Amino acid sequence: MDMIAILAKELGVEPKIEMLPLQPGDVPATYADIERARAKLGFEPTTPISEGIPRFVRWYKEYHRV
Repeated sequence: MDMIAILAKELGVEPKIEMLPLQPGDVPATYADIERARAKLGFEPTTPISEGIPRFVRWYKEYHRV
């Protein structure tokens, strides 16, 4: 829901959210694990989602001239 709120704010839209029960094939929970990337590549995320999404939206609009 945080991601939706950030996107909506950056795009200047009011999302229409319809919460439904889980559908066949839905995954109730996921847990991202970057340990292999950290160990093998030295990857360490530094950009919080609250900064990354607005930055992406600005790039996208500029790139696609939206």
